[in-house]
Amino acid sequence: MTIRESSAKWQGNLVEGKGSMRLGSGAYEGAYTYASRFENGPGTNPEELIGAAHAGCFSMFLSAILSKAGHTPTSIATTVKVHLGDGPKITLLELSTVGTVPGIDEKTFIEFAEEAKKGCPVSQALSAVEMKLTAKLS
Repeated sequence: MTIRESSAKWQGNLVEGKGSMRLGSGAYEGAYTYASRFENGPGTNPEELIGAAHAGCFSMFLSAILSKAGHTPTSIATTVKVHLGDGPKITLLELSTVGTVPGIDEKTFIEFAEEAKKGCPVSQALSAVEMKLTAKLS
């Protein structure tokens, strides 16, 4: 079993405080604040990192299931928009993926993308949130 670890530290109150988030591998560390999360201030936020994790997992999972079916992709590029609504609560995940997959038609690609949306581990972890998918071939 693989275990991954990340960490965060917050200092101060909600609006005036500040924090940092760090990946356990050390590959990323970034600052976050109330403004970077709920407004348009500089820095990152948990939702942005969730989106990056989801996009990475989905792309890799889609590549795996396509390859297993004999359709090795040249590339899979995925963007995830994470909607943070009142509460605050994550209310919607919008996945948009574009694949370059030789020898496959768009209808079949969309079917594989739907399978990846349901099967990737991060999608499964976020399954309580509504997910929409747009998939197309390049």
